[in-house]
Amino acid sequence: MTARISARGLRLSLGGRRILDGIDLDFAPGRVHGILGPNGCGKTTLIRALSGALRPDAGEVRLDDAPIRALSPAGLARVMAVVWQGGQVSGDVTVRRLIGYGRYAYLPWWRLNPSGRDPAIEEAMAVTGVAHLSHRLVASLSGGERQRVWIAMALAQQPRVLLLDEPTTYLDIAHQLDVLELIRDLNQRSGLTVITVLHDLAQAARYCDRCVVMGEGRVRTDGVPAEALSAGQIERNFAVNAWVTTDPSAGHPVIVPRHRVSAAPPENRETEGAP
Repeated sequence: MTARISARGLRLSLGGRRILDGIDLDFAPGRVHGILGPNGCGKTTLIRALSGALRPDAGEVRLDDAPIRALSPAGLARVMAVVWQGGQVSGDVTVRRLIGYGRYAYLPWWRLNPSGRDPAIEEAMAVTGVAHLSHRLVASLSGGERQRVWIAMALAQQPRVLLLDEPTTYLDIAHQLDVLELIRDLNQRSGLTVITVLHDLAQAARYCDRCVVMGEGRVRTDGVPAEALSAGQIERNFAVNAWVTTDPSAGHPVIVPRHRVSAAPPENRETEGAP
């Protein structure tokens, strides 16, 4: 079963600075939504607001037409899971134990046994390909392995919405693609609604159904990758001149950045064409 999440009029300030400035978004269920934009534009803050980790100064986040603030922490965790950037864990925690922490929303603390066998834990390890690592210490894993384990812990919550904050950060290109393929596979396999912050425009164009581009705490453009990541939109929103074409077999945009644009670009200039 999928879930619909929406934001209405979100405004949020931190340290006296307005970070989110009137965000209105609907995230269709069963799709992969990419959140993009320059550094400091509010991407991570938006994920934190959508997850309930930050309460907005104005506006609200709704899940299936109910405000998330009406849900208990355990109730919200049964619907929504979050994979934060750069998660840390104690050095003596095994993979199985960490993934088992994802079951906290379903069991009272005195029955929680992360090292025991639980069908949800077994399935989460299987679909993320980390079952063979179950007895390893999390601290001993590579970056790519560790990220899969964090995703497995989120899946152990059996969520309908998965939020990820820059899941490919600090990974080499091979592991970046592994993680993105996993996210896309999870979406297609179960209809999981995915909302993920990404920096790489080419990867967003390939793996996302929809791209939301932010700037200065606002939504600058919102649409399918071919619309939101056209050469003109990239120049306007990222100050980068890019060559954009279409992959003839997959149909998604292929983006090759060429150079930074120093001056404000003309509003209607497009730069599609050969590099």
